[in-house]
Amino acid sequence: MLKSASVPKIGPAVILASALAVFATAASAQSTVRIGMTAADIPRTLGQPDQGFEGNRFTGNTMYEGLTLWDLSSAEKPSVVIPGLATEWAVSPTENTKWIFKLRPGVKFHDGSDFNADAVVWNVEKVLKQDAPHFDASQVGVTASRMPTLRSARKIDDMTVELTTSAPESLLPINLTNLFMASPAQWKKLYDASSATDPKEKAKQAWDAFSRNASGTGPWKMSSFVPRERLELVKNDAYWNPARRPKVDKLVLLPMPEANARTAALLSGQVDWIENPSPDALPQIKQRGFVIHANEQPHVWPWQFSRIEGSPWNDIRVRKAANLCVDRAAMKDGLLGGLMAPASGTFEPGHPWRGNPKFQIKYDPDQARKLMTEAGFSKAKRLKVKTQTSASGSGQMLPLPMNEFIQQSLAECFFDVELDVIEWNTLFTNWRKGAKDESARGSHATNVTYAAMDPFFAMIRFLDSKMAPPVSNNWGFNNDPEYDKLVAAVRVAFDPADRDKALAALHERSVDEAAFLFVAHDVGPRAMSPKIKGFVQPKSWFVDFSTMTMN
Repeated sequence: MLKSASVPKIGPAVILASALAVFATAASAQSTVRIGMTAADIPRTLGQPDQGFEGNRFTGNTMYEGLTLWDLSSAEKPSVVIPGLATEWAVSPTENTKWIFKLRPGVKFHDGSDFNADAVVWNVEKVLKQDAPHFDASQVGVTASRMPTLRSARKIDDMTVELTTSAPESLLPINLTNLFMASPAQWKKLYDASSATDPKEKAKQAWDAFSRNASGTGPWKMSSFVPRERLELVKNDAYWNPARRPKVDKLVLLPMPEANARTAALLSGQVDWIENPSPDALPQIKQRGFVIHANEQPHVWPWQFSRIEGSPWNDIRVRKAANLCVDRAAMKDGLLGGLMAPASGTFEPGHPWRGNPKFQIKYDPDQARKLMTEAGFSKAKRLKVKTQTSASGSGQMLPLPMNEFIQQSLAECFFDVELDVIEWNTLFTNWRKGAKDESARGSHATNVTYAAMDPFFAMIRFLDSKMAPPVSNNWGFNNDPEYDKLVAAVRVAFDPADRDKALAALHERSVDEAAFLFVAHDVGPRAMSPKIKGFVQPKSWFVDFSTMTMN
């Protein structure tokens, strides 16, 4: 069982200055932190965010919670799953496709309604039961793909639910960190208020209204929302966990997809915190007294290869050559100002899921060219490959400069790389459609970063043949019986030691097979005002905003 935040002269300019001073005084009484996000738009607010884990970070884990949560309290230890809206859980001793979850008593949604077993069933059905009145297809992609084996929920009593999976699933408690609990009562009120007569249209209008009048159980509540412009959250003084009640009164979230613009906003005092500052500006940021937080994250910056018929990446020599042709140290120090960690796989040596791969991912362009020659390529006969990427986005770091660096690197190893640059949210959506879909536009790889906090996100959704689109994120249609065998062993390994062993074997094969072009691990760089105190930079893709203060 897994167990269990002096009077001046009067004039127009003086009047304006005085007004601003009054405003500043009022603002100081109410502490506010303004954050510049990498996203081009506010992630969805209706309960299941889009835009990858940036969405979860800002509009998921703030306003909402799952049955299970991530422990974000340490900067030194890896984040682990802890009780959230469930206090404890266990797989059935007689049926390993059924899990029993005991719920936390006394929890209220922001609208004042009770959290209970009925709410859990309702939230499962919003993404899994197509004939449910509140089913919302727009929330399915970002949810079902993250817990693809969950099939149903059943109320046992007010504080107990049974969840059923399609097959044994040892990872379900981890997957459930992505299913956020929205208020059924709030949705029903908005549904009843809709003027539409068609039930499906009423439901759509209710969800649209819910996105502007959100109600979860999290430590932050929606205050105001302007799409593409700003989202304001205020602290939830009634939050069930006193230790995580926010110490700041308000969070203001602002979309700022361009790194230089984010950095300028920080330096000019328009915001107090930015994600992913421009590396060129790091000396100035530090000189001005701003604080930079960074540490290696469980997060990978890759190219995910297409393995469909005709893909050039079906030749393992080509996959290995690409991995040997990128000078990751030069990318780190020369391009990113030190704000990355070179990747030699999804997990680095010392991690329990690393294994002992025989193929060593490093910079060795001579060996890369040798492999390409063996595969039939040369200076005169070059290999054309096309990769989809974005200009910005959640965890994408600096995708254009990084991909241009790779483009130049691979050119030395007989590759001609074409970059197909599209908007981040479109790239993320295409990720779930796959290399065979027209949205890939003939690309042989996609550059979507991925979180590696848990086994499903780190490996299974990419390597398991059953996770091919539209089920999950096996974009390239990997179809390797050995991968499938190893994944099956993970799913039935309910003992942690057995599961670690199975995961190490799976990762070992993914490196030996050069399943990705492994490039970097994000270090989650954040630059913020020295007035912000108490912030913890966890070894996680997520953060806890509840701990910080604003002096």
